[in-house]
Amino acid sequence: MNELLKKTATEQSKALKNKEISAVELTQAAFDRIDELDEKLGAFNSLTKETALNTAKKVDEKIAKGEELPLLAGIPLALKDNMNLIGSKTTASSKILENFVSPFNATITQKLLDNLVPIVGKANLDEFAMGSSNENSAFKKVHNPWDLKKVPGGSSGGSAASVAACEATLALGSDTGGSIRLPASFCGIVGMKPTYGRVSRYGLIAFASSLDQIGPFARSVEDAANLLEVISGHDPKDSTSLNLPVEHYAASLKDDIKGKKVGVIKELMSEGLSDDVAKAIQNAIDTYKKLGCEIVEISLPKLKYSIGIYYILATAECSSNLARFDGVKYGYRTPDAKNLLEMYTKTRAEGFGPEVKRRIMLGTYALSSGYYDAYYKKAQQMRALVTEDFREAFSKVDILISPTCPNTAFELGAKSSDPLAMYLTDIATISANLAGIPGLSVPAGFDKDGMPIGLQILAPQLQEGKLFNMAYQFEQAHDYWKQLANI
Repeated sequence: MNELLKKTATEQSKALKNKEISAVELTQAAFDRIDELDEKLGAFNSLTKETALNTAKKVDEKIAKGEELPLLAGIPLALKDNMNLIGSKTTASSKILENFVSPFNATITQKLLDNLVPIVGKANLDEFAMGSSNENSAFKKVHNPWDLKKVPGGSSGGSAASVAACEATLALGSDTGGSIRLPASFCGIVGMKPTYGRVSRYGLIAFASSLDQIGPFARSVEDAANLLEVISGHDPKDSTSLNLPVEHYAASLKDDIKGKKVGVIKELMSEGLSDDVAKAIQNAIDTYKKLGCEIVEISLPKLKYSIGIYYILATAECSSNLARFDGVKYGYRTPDAKNLLEMYTKTRAEGFGPEVKRRIMLGTYALSSGYYDAYYKKAQQMRALVTEDFREAFSKVDILISPTCPNTAFELGAKSSDPLAMYLTDIATISANLAGIPGLSVPAGFDKDGMPIGLQILAPQLQEGKLFNMAYQFEQAHDYWKQLANI
């Protein structure tokens, strides 16, 4: 059964339709794998066994009646634990929400259930999606399936690790500054952040509302394209959701890319890049040349400001969004407050972890009287310039490529005491969130220690079809994506 779990969602779907296996058997196999591995991996905060098996039973009933199955029906999926699933705990890996049970479904969760996708559990993350290593969870650290002494990347580390370890075939994560693409790179799988507004955020616990976006994890580009199709679409419950038809993203995967212009981001190919990552990206450039693409060096001069811009805007928005967690209506409440003010302050002091507190304080400072114009307003102006850099670049090329991260996965604890070193891990991914463009990380090789390396591909807004096409053609030119963690 483990062999079937190692197959892609496309292959598993065929096995279900051919009655080689039932959806209940496949879902149960995922739970058996989780039972076997997750104590040492730490990918899941909680399991949703009853929900998943009930969904799988519905799939088997449809197959028995000879009815057509929805896209990805019966394929086990892990849901990041900051997305609501009715009746399950939704904790955002924080003590303040440790016992919070979702009273409603997120829009993406409802879409998954409508498509009969069994949701096997809630995946661990950095608390409130704040972190690059998944060491900030209030409950347990997530380990990288390729090397348990190393980080899986964050903040969606549990989602990525579960797919890389074949505990789930698919997963959803949220990406505010690289939180899907970075773990995908570190764990050797495909991770994709759609255009801002392409996927509803209703029912996602907000971190930074102008940056957050939900997206797919998978072991192949085709699976990621199909999962994005399932979760995309307009949602009247989310005012930032785009009212556009849902595309069949997998339709253009095999289109010829000869003559396409591939831009290499000059600023991300220089300082701080490890030798192994540099070699892998050069190999990717050579691959696109062989596929008939024209390679163009592209400069994004404002890119160097993106970390500073991001850590003003994201922290300011998190300060505002996390004000609701105060012990009044839901979540943790301190047991020993003498008055209302003490109840607020003690609840938040006891309920939030150190990284969340750090970002709330940074953001509150940036929004405070006398500093708003100097920090928040200035960062918004600079964000517009970064977006303009991308607009100009895409007038010259079809896609942009870069490393997903300048380095591969590092040891657990290696950067915990240095927040700035940790923040710089996201140097290559943050700008896509600032500009609202789609980005994807695809396996691109391994370093000398056998740890995965990711190639980041960026496309203009709403050009997900092109992004998947360019990623698929690269993926099929190599077998990196077929290699699985030996755990």
